[in-house]
Amino acid sequence: MTDTDLEIVVEDPTAPEEDSPSLVGTRTVEIVVSIALLLLAVTLGYDNWRTGISWDSTGPEPGYFPFYLSVILAGGSLYGLIAALTSQDRTSDTFVTRAQARRVLAVFVPTLLFCLATQFLGLYVASFLLIAGFMRAIGKIALWKSLLTAFAFTAIMFVTFDVAFDVIMPKGPLEAVLGR
Repeated sequence: MTDTDLEIVVEDPTAPEEDSPSLVGTRTVEIVVSIALLLLAVTLGYDNWRTGISWDSTGPEPGYFPFYLSVILAGGSLYGLIAALTSQDRTSDTFVTRAQARRVLAVFVPTLLFCLATQFLGLYVASFLLIAGFMRAIGKIALWKSLLTAFAFTAIMFVTFDVAFDVIMPKGPLEAVLGR
């Protein structure tokens, strides 16, 4: 047996259970997404129609191209909606199980909180908290390693953006105290 014949199988001990109940079906998600995109297309189309969708003496008005892109989006959304509603397969496959949704929310909620925290604490403090929190909570990494990595990454990010390239980033109270 050569080395190329060997197969290495690694199982994820944190993988969601196989018997987790279905949270939502694929058909339902297809219908909801098609309706949401259709509503977005109608909103964009109306707004661009309002700003002007014709040609004038200098060329196209501001809403010309976006209006027709929204028409294309509406057409695709209608097609997806009709296809989902007229599908012969009424046994909807599972789109996401409860365990899978829990794993997605474990990443989505902290990321959403990071976006909110950036407004009040600044980019660097919020990044430090996000990195340390993810490493500790999800990665189960030792506290000192999580804090050290978060600090190193945040410091490198600060030096790169604020010092080297002089890019304006969202600042919070800590940066104000430090005079940056």
